[in-house]
Amino acid sequence: MRYRQLTTGSLALGVILLIDVLRVWLPGIITIFGQAASTPAELMGAFALGWFVLAAAAPALVRRVGARPVTITAAVLLAAARLALTSTPGGRPQLWLATAGLLAGLVWLVGVAGDTDRPVPGLALGLAVNAAVHALLDTYDLTWRGGWVAWLLSAVAVTLFLAGTALKGAPPGPDGARSWLLAGPVLLLAGMVALSPALAQTGMSYLVAGDGVARSPLFGLAPVPVAVAGFLLAALTGPPRRRWGRPLGPAALLSGAVLFALDRGDLLVPAILLTAVGLGACLALTDAVSRPDTAVGAGAADALRAAARRGYAVVAGMLVFVLAAVGYYSAYDLGYPNGAVPVLVAGLVAVVALAARPVAARPPTDHRPAGSLAPLPTTALVTALALLAPLFADRVAVASNRDGPPDRLRVVAYNIRMGFGLDGRFDLAGLTAAIDRQRPDVVLLSEVDRGWLLNGGHDTLDLLSDRLDMPYVFGPAADPVWGDAVLSRWPLTDPRSLPLPAVGAPTGAQALAVTLDLGDGVRLAVVSTHLQPPPDTGPVVQARAVADFATGYAAGRPLVVAGDLNTEPGDEAFGQFTSAGLVDAMAAARPLATSPADDPRQQIDHVFVSPGVTPTDPVAPRGTASDHLPVAVTLTLPPR
Repeated sequence: MRYRQLTTGSLALGVILLIDVLRVWLPGIITIFGQAASTPAELMGAFALGWFVLAAAAPALVRRVGARPVTITAAVLLAAARLALTSTPGGRPQLWLATAGLLAGLVWLVGVAGDTDRPVPGLALGLAVNAAVHALLDTYDLTWRGGWVAWLLSAVAVTLFLAGTALKGAPPGPDGARSWLLAGPVLLLAGMVALSPALAQTGMSYLVAGDGVARSPLFGLAPVPVAVAGFLLAALTGPPRRRWGRPLGPAALLSGAVLFALDRGDLLVPAILLTAVGLGACLALTDAVSRPDTAVGAGAADALRAAARRGYAVVAGMLVFVLAAVGYYSAYDLGYPNGAVPVLVAGLVAVVALAARPVAARPPTDHRPAGSLAPLPTTALVTALALLAPLFADRVAVASNRDGPPDRLRVVAYNIRMGFGLDGRFDLAGLTAAIDRQRPDVVLLSEVDRGWLLNGGHDTLDLLSDRLDMPYVFGPAADPVWGDAVLSRWPLTDPRSLPLPAVGAPTGAQALAVTLDLGDGVRLAVVSTHLQPPPDTGPVVQARAVADFATGYAAGRPLVVAGDLNTEPGDEAFGQFTSAGLVDAMAAARPLATSPADDPRQQIDHVFVSPGVTPTDPVAPRGTASDHLPVAVTLTLPPR
């Protein structure tokens, strides 16, 4: 029993390491292999899918040489790749290290499946602990943090993982294929919805704001311990005793997936909680326990066939993971509806769970099957870890007025590419430094990601807000966790968000307007936007909509409009802003190219102001923390 519990712990640690690798590999497809928008989405999808297809050869390898050699070899490679990613300089080496780690992780899963007929305790524990630790780290992974602490913690996890892998457990029975089939779909839904601290934080901010525009809450991570506890309890306590209880978990899962697919920020928290409990319950329904006589009496040929079934089930489940992930996120490039993807994956999980053989009676708690975990103590321990996250996470209080209105304001506008630099690393320090060097009073951000699994599941906006010590307002564009933001050292009031016409562009666009309360009745209207032009034409319609919205919102007050406008001086879309009476605040520094950051040739990031506002010192400081350069300008407000 003790050895099987240790191997269950090793499976959990392996799941954590594999997720760490995925958090590097998935954004690497976009930022390194894909170079953002310069590579067709179909090619990036083929690259991603190819490695999962290659892993389909692993079950045959297990049948030829046995599960143990495959598992141990793949575990060593996975551990080595995970450690190396802690200090990789980025670029192609990072992508290929992550790819090697991913392939090793997939083969390791197949090897473990050959020797494990009850993966549910290990899978559930790994997913839950990963969510708790990710929340404790404020969604800023050890692989990106670097430093000796990250190295030490990573080395401890890797050492424990390899030690557990070296242990040899009891011979497995013939069951477990259904549980292993769900590994990939459950990993996807857990990362996208159920156990995503960044999504929980974003969802809470909508509930706190109450107006459709998100702001940083005091306890944004509060749903995480609840989701972790619900998921673990549902997964570890086993299937319901009565038949009428079996559909409850699948129903909760489907309900949560539907709420998530509705793309409403105020529904994210209930979507998370329902999906978490439903996922755990569905895993429990597949957690069949082989009879001892079946396991012992099985011949070598039967054991190999059972191991192969479990191995191919893992491969099939992970193919579902990558197909669904690529299918969901490529919609933002190709322009088709993607809301059905999580619902279809949840439906698959529900069908597999309900088709599993019902367990007539669960064993007494003092005679739990090999590999089981005590539900209440395990849940309490992991939930306690998750409860630490809201206590230690940094929170930025709403800024109070300085002494009187300022004479000047430094404004920075920056397309941050979801937090990833040109080298493909999540460069939080580089972004913070690039902005902070300008000593800004107000910052307007584009391409802000608050929890996409594709980008590693970080709440980039909250992390930047903490480090800049500036509260924020968020405007959703493509969905509730991707859009634009305004951060300010002055109180932000009256937020409004306008969805912009799509005009054939697949990625959503919006205009976020807020008012800065500068004291003594002085107010400044600020509009942050990111125009998304349709193919082969400029964003003329969107530019006109933003100009009309901004001037109407300002209602005669001083106004700033800024962001990645994807148009150059002299273009028709650029003219929409000047025709509305706005002034190019960067004119004195023209030509001022801002993209691409390593060889800027295009002038597409801009700041416009209303007449009477005097711009000085316009710059686009060089750097590679994003694929764009920031633009900064000092504004003198008209006399009061």
